[in-house]
Amino acid sequence: MIVALQMCSGVCADANIEQLNQQLQQLPTTRPLLVCLPESFLVFSKSGQQTLAIAKQSDVYIQQLADLCRLYDIWLAAGTLPIATNNKYLAASLLFNNQGDVVAQYNKMHLFDVDVADGTGAYRESNYTQAGNDIVVVDSPFGKIGLTVCYDLRFSGLFSALQRGGAEIILVPSAFTTVTGAAHWQPLLTARAIETQSYVIAAAQAGQHENGRATYGHSIIISPWGDVLSELADGIGFIGCQPDLNRLHAIRRDMPVQSHQRFREQLL
Repeated sequence: MIVALQMCSGVCADANIEQLNQQLQQLPTTRPLLVCLPESFLVFSKSGQQTLAIAKQSDVYIQQLADLCRLYDIWLAAGTLPIATNNKYLAASLLFNNQGDVVAQYNKMHLFDVDVADGTGAYRESNYTQAGNDIVVVDSPFGKIGLTVCYDLRFSGLFSALQRGGAEIILVPSAFTTVTGAAHWQPLLTARAIETQSYVIAAAQAGQHENGRATYGHSIIISPWGDVLSELADGIGFIGCQPDLNRLHAIRRDMPVQSHQRFREQLL
C-alpha cells in the first residue's frame, strides 16, 4: 500500500519531525507500506539562509527518519530535505526502506524561479538551491518508483524519461502555491499520469505556514488511466491506494504510446 501525507510544515525542523511522528501513528497497519511526504516537509523556512543552516545538520535528521522507518516498519519517500553542498543546498528527495537504509536520492532538477500573483510574489529557488542532474528510478516492493519534485511537474520530458527507465509509480512531493495550484495542479498531474501510463502520487503541503507562504494542498493519487483514486483537499491527513500493476501493464500493452514516440531525441 502507498499513502501520501499532507502536512503544514513550519520553520522548526524538530517540530515538523514530531508532526510527522504523530501522523505515522495514525496510519494503516498494512505492510509493506510506502509513506510519501511533501516537499519541504522538514523545514519551511522564512529565508534561504535559515534553510541552509538546517542543511548543514542534515545527517542528524536523516538518522531520525531512518529510526522512524525501523520503528514503524515503513518505507519512506521523504519529500525534500535540504542537504548542504558548497555554498548552497540540494533539495533532496530520499527514499528509505523499512530498515532505515537510503536506497535512492533524487535532487530537484527544475528550480522555481518565477513571479506569482500571491502574497510572496517572487520565488527564486536558485539563489540557495543547487539543481540536480540525475534521473532516478528505483526498484521497491511497490513497483519501480520514479522520483520528481514539485516544479518538475511542468517538464513532461523528465516524466517520459522516467517511464522509459521503467517507472511504474511516479512521486511528486510538492508545495504548490495557492494561485498556481488552483490553475494547474490537477491538470498537470493527470496529464503526466496519462502520458506515462503510471500511478502518480502527489503529497502536498497545505494551508497557511509560519513563513508567510500559503500552499494549495489537494494531495492526490491518480491512476495510469487518469482516474483520481483519492484526494485530500485541505488540512493535515493522508490518502492511500493499492497500486494494481497488472492493470498498469495491460494499459501499456493495449496502448503502447511510448513505442510510438517519434521525437524521443528531443526529450530529457
